[in-house]
Amino acid sequence: MSNSSSFVNLLASQGCIDLDSSEPPSFSSQSSEESSVRERRRWSPKEDVILVGAWLNTSKDPIVSNEQKAGAFWKRIVEYYNSNPQLVGTPPRELGQCKQRWARINDSVCKFAGCYEMALREQRSSQNDNDVMKAALEIYSSDQGIKFSMEHAWRELRHDVKWCSSFQEKDIAKEKRKTAEFVDVEGPEPEERPVGVKAAKAGKRKKSGKDEELAKLEGLMEIKNNSQSKVCLKNCLQSLSHSLRWSLL
Repeated sequence: MSNSSSFVNLLASQGCIDLDSSEPPSFSSQSSEESSVRERRRWSPKEDVILVGAWLNTSKDPIVSNEQKAGAFWKRIVEYYNSNPQLVGTPPRELGQCKQRWARINDSVCKFAGCYEMALREQRSSQNDNDVMKAALEIYSSDQGIKFSMEHAWRELRHDVKWCSSFQEKDIAKEKRKTAEFVDVEGPEPEERPVGVKAAKAGKRKKSGKDEELAKLEGLMEIKNNSQSKVCLKNCLQSLSHSLRWSLL
């Protein structure tokens, strides 16, 4: 009897239940799961475009720009997004949701922008813009292993000066990190060890010994040259004396 009364109390706590209905009763656990699913609802391309517009307008605002504190910056973006008239009747997005979605959009679009630039560099004279876009999509798919799904966001950002400058700064920072990693792998050049006192003295003694030998050699060469000069002078004098003797005869 106690078990049946407990079951009745459980049914009563769940609200009125139509026993004749063919639909299964909806309990509180199911409703909580449905609410969590609603919180994780997918972003539509229209919502992406509105979020991109909110980021661009807020970053260009002279009062609240992206150089301000991150909390105030993203609070302004969320307010701009949720107040858009195109979203009337839809549940508002929270700050964390908007921030995470923008990070995903920005990362994917930045990667595709690099692929598009590569396709532009390889563009032939016979190719048009559609051919370049097709080549860029193929490069992205090959590099990332998935298809590019943010074309609607890329078209909103590609010509915007503010976003392009942030993209270039990010690209430059990436190249600097690569250069720094390459230098770390190669390692610094080995520094020459300073010469010790004993080694310096030994070097001086060795150098002075060589200088002495060189001086001796130069002295011997000078003596030899002098000796040869004396012999030559002696021969010249003898030849001159012989010529004078014959002239007197």
